[in-house]
Amino acid sequence: MLKKISKYILSALGWQLDAQLPREKKYVIIGAFHTSNWDFPLGILCLWALGLKASWVGKHTLFRGPLGPIFKLLGGIPVDRTVHTGFIHHIAELYQSRDQMALTIAAEGTRSKTEHWKTGFYFIATEAKVPVALGYLDYGKKRMGVGATLYPSGDIRKDFEIIREFYKDKSGLRSENQGPVALPPKYNTDSE
Repeated sequence: MLKKISKYILSALGWQLDAQLPREKKYVIIGAFHTSNWDFPLGILCLWALGLKASWVGKHTLFRGPLGPIFKLLGGIPVDRTVHTGFIHHIAELYQSRDQMALTIAAEGTRSKTEHWKTGFYFIATEAKVPVALGYLDYGKKRMGVGATLYPSGDIRKDFEIIREFYKDKSGLRSENQGPVALPPKYNTDSE
């Protein structure tokens, strides 16, 4: 019922749904581009319309106060990015302990413009040995969903070229907040 209602709401708002989900029952979903507060409710509707009971990662401060329990009920997993706590390893262990798991991560890590993406989603996928579903909200075309699957090769530079190509024609609500699909500077040297 939730799936039908979500599809109806999205259709009434003029959105088209892309449902090219991975064959596997466990995967990481990139959510891009994250440029507005509207991305969260639309993203949740998208997940429901796809019939997914997905988890998602959000900054720990979102889970304070009265909305905290609601966000956790909606699949939220708080992360404090200022403390290095073995989060990637912890999430990889969750994948191993479950029969199915879809984890959505905003690869930019913020609604503000960044010069590069966070790479946690990639390392979670490689450590858990799961694919990456390329999810998106394209406000320009009013399309959302999952459009392709990446099987990480272990060569992050090569895989980011594939990811960059996929997102090249997609746009967030606030394009001025949309940064490039790029690796952090430490990957721009030949020493690795």
